[in-house]
Formats: sequence, C-alpha cells, structure tokens
Amino acid sequence: MIKNKLTLIQQFEQCSKVVTKATGKPFAFLTAFLVIIVWAFLGPVFGFSDTWQLVINTGTTIITFLMVFVIQQSQNKDTMAMQLKLNELIASSKTASNRLVDIEDLSEQELDKLKKFYITLSKLAAEEDNAMGSHSIDEAHQKHKAKQQ
Repeated sequence: MIKNKLTLIQQFEQCSKVVTKATGKPFAFLTAFLVIIVWAFLGPVFGFSDTWQLVINTGTTIITFLMVFVIQQSQNKDTMAMQLKLNELIASSKTASNRLVDIEDLSEQELDKLKKFYITLSKLAAEEDNAMGSHSIDEAHQKHKAKQQ
C-alpha cells in the first residue's frame, strides 16, 4: 500500500512539473486568451444565455481550482530546495551562525527576535567607515546589551 502511495505521489510530482512548466509559457496564455475570444464571439450565437455564461464560469473555476494545488506543490518543492541550498551554504561557512539552519521552522515571534539582531547588525555596519566590515549576531547582541545599560 505504501508503495502505491509513493508512486501516486511521484506521479503527481511529475504531472505538476509538466503542468507548471507548460502553463508558464506564452503559448498557454495565448491559448487561454483565444478560448475567451472564441467564447465571446459565440455569445451572440447562443443569445448570451445563462448556459453560455455557465460554460466559461465552470471551465475557469475548475481550471483555477486544480491549478492551485499544482502551483502550491511546485512552490513547496522550490521553497524546500532553496532552503536546503541556503542551509548548505550556512553549514559550509566557518563564520556563519549555524543557528540559521532550519530557520523556517521558527515561530513568528522567534523570527521577529532574530530580525532585531540583524537590524542591530545593520546599524553597527552603518556606523563604521569600513563598508566591508562584518559582525556576528553574538557581537550585535553584546553591543545591544551594552547600549541598554
């Protein structure tokens, strides 16, 4: 059963990859635009009936509903890949703080607290004449505490 689920997940990933790439091209936009033009020109033929309106409303609603899941899956995968790349850069740097690895799992309050460190860090760098100067989060925190006293 797990094997079937994995293949279903893999099939969904492949399908969403193909759909995302295809719908992100100018051809997809032109096709959608042409469908709307044809629909509009058919309005007088069908007397601008409720059925005529229902066709475009139903079609666009179904496509939008399905695309939400496809785009979200693609976005989740892209975000995870980017986070892993950033984690690798942080982990491979001798001077970078490993506290930032998996930062996306922190709460909003923890992220706000960390942001304050970087704001302090930015202020410290702005006060220096050396534009290439660098500071650690710990140094920013120590200087921040010293300023409060």
